[in-house]
Amino acid sequence: MGGGISYATALRFGHEDFKIYMISRNEQKLKTYQEMLNNDEIDSDYKIADAGDEYALEKALTEIKQSQNEIIDVLFYNAAVVRQKHILEESIQQIFTDLKVNVGGAITAVKAVIEPMRKNNRGTILFTGGGLALTPLPTYGSLSIGKSALLSLSRQIATELKDTNVKVGTVVVRGYVTADHVKYNPTSIAEEFWYIHHQSGKELSEIVY
Repeated sequence: MGGGISYATALRFGHEDFKIYMISRNEQKLKTYQEMLNNDEIDSDYKIADAGDEYALEKALTEIKQSQNEIIDVLFYNAAVVRQKHILEESIQQIFTDLKVNVGGAITAVKAVIEPMRKNNRGTILFTGGGLALTPLPTYGSLSIGKSALLSLSRQIATELKDTNVKVGTVVVRGYVTADHVKYNPTSIAEEFWYIHHQSGKELSEIVY
């Protein structure tokens, strides 16, 4: 959970009467976001975990499931290590470390929700994709690899769940996100995630935005 796309998406779903569960390393920020959501009359709670720490993230998601009788209606994964560094200057160890957040955490999160969703034949799994998955840049080498892997993961999970009513989708954001941009602002992007979830069927699983 953070500002920008994460908060805007929480706000969008919260206005549709979803209870919002947030996960982040920073408890102070989580308390601030909870207060902001509360001011909008949105029910929320949080757990502390690092998206790159498989066991901490798994524990946080297990606690959320237990509090909701195993039912998580929507999983939204929007974590990434953003660093401008040329791929030929990156160390293999750093790329591996980044991948724990950029795609590893997404796999952990999906594993936590997929069986209850399959059992109940409903739910939505959402990922924030990036234009670097389609047009990788060597100056953002590690993130380009991570976003490519995340898009692959989204497609794999969509294939895994194709015979169910569980929706899987990603919004591939091809621009730099700022609050005042006409198109690439968090509120507009959050609306795309809501559209994937709210569509009557499963026809739209990828939005290149």
